[in-house]
Amino acid sequence: MRMFLAVLVCRFIHFMGGLFGRGSSLPGLVALKIYPSVLAHVKFPPAVVAVTGSNGKTSTVEMTAHVLKSVGKKVIYNREGSNQIAGAASLILSSCTLTGKVKGDVVLLETDERYAKHIFKYFSPTHYVITNLLRDQLTRNGHPEWVYDSILPSIPRGTTLVLNADDPLVSCFADAADKTVWFGMDRQPFSTEEHIGVYDDGKYCPKCKAPMEYEYYHFNHIGSYRCTGCGHKKAATDFTVTAADLEKAEIVINGEYNIKLAFSGIYNIYNILACFAVCSLIGVSGGDVAQNIGSYVLTNGRIQRYRLGVNEGMFLISKHENSVSYDSSLKYIAQSGADCAVIVIVDSVSRRYETGETSWLWDIDFELLNCDSVKRIYLSGKHAEELAVRLSFTDIPADRITVIPDIEKMTEAAGAEKYGMLYTVTCFSDKDKFLSKTEPLENVCGGVDR
Repeated sequence: MRMFLAVLVCRFIHFMGGLFGRGSSLPGLVALKIYPSVLAHVKFPPAVVAVTGSNGKTSTVEMTAHVLKSVGKKVIYNREGSNQIAGAASLILSSCTLTGKVKGDVVLLETDERYAKHIFKYFSPTHYVITNLLRDQLTRNGHPEWVYDSILPSIPRGTTLVLNADDPLVSCFADAADKTVWFGMDRQPFSTEEHIGVYDDGKYCPKCKAPMEYEYYHFNHIGSYRCTGCGHKKAATDFTVTAADLEKAEIVINGEYNIKLAFSGIYNIYNILACFAVCSLIGVSGGDVAQNIGSYVLTNGRIQRYRLGVNEGMFLISKHENSVSYDSSLKYIAQSGADCAVIVIVDSVSRRYETGETSWLWDIDFELLNCDSVKRIYLSGKHAEELAVRLSFTDIPADRITVIPDIEKMTEAAGAEKYGMLYTVTCFSDKDKFLSKTEPLENVCGGVDR
């Protein structure tokens, strides 16, 4: 009876929330009050896939859902991105019969790194993807190794781990797994033999703290590594990007499957690779994955086209408190090579909690914008002056930097002067403050979860 009541109430609140466009977590929250262990009694389909990590969760889940639906699977997934236990309960119970049987072929869950251990107390995923562990949300998450310790208890026995072999910290999860499948990338033209960036989280081994040696880096500490002490090293990969051409926007997986990229960022490559691995493991042919993921345009709003005054622009979501996310956007802008202006907005640091902590600005490699193609840099938002101080420690000429804290006044100034392209770099917390002042254009590029 409690099961019946919990599902009934969840479905009703979910239906009412849908009418008003809100409440993705509320139905699950109420259901868990009625029956705290309700998820332990749900009848799941044969495939239950979870995705966690610092970056890439939402985009990997969306792409995976797209591929699975394209081959006829009924997929239950949290498209709203509500990824804590109440959100997971809302998704699962609102998709159940009144007796608790999930009405789908695959359950696909984005899970918050800190809360996965609470979700998987009640049921186990058949496949568990861990994308990467990077410096992210210092106030909330501290350090990547602390996040590692939070994820570790969430790994149940019997689950197949699908791990990023190129991340030395993520690779350590294999020690807790019954079965591990690896994905990664071979050396590419954009790979470097020397570390590039403001800090180096791959300098020491996460297992024994001895110095690490790298054959090559793709970005930050992601690459091919080997510990000089305990021998911890990049594993041989089951799903591999064997060739990647960012200029042509295409990759090859396992030397066989050619995939066109809607967005040629390195993050997008890893998201596609994780998607390819998961879909293959649950029975989709490599050819079908490649056909359905090629040039797929994400709908999650990570990247959008807009018009501002006399300029067209591209909006790149870059998570505040996540310097690698910012570096990826800045690198994309610099590598585009065309004349442009760049807008950086830091107004509200977080949507989740109140904080004015901005030390993470010093981890961002703003020196990437010191190139001839970047004609002007606009700094805006409540923390515009702090951004200006940070950029004063780069070699970017001061006369290219304009500081306008008021976002509306900044948009007027940026829209009045003609540039080849405007790039806007900011987070979800400040997204609408900018885009509400622009005219949306047809989204012709894919997104990257940052």
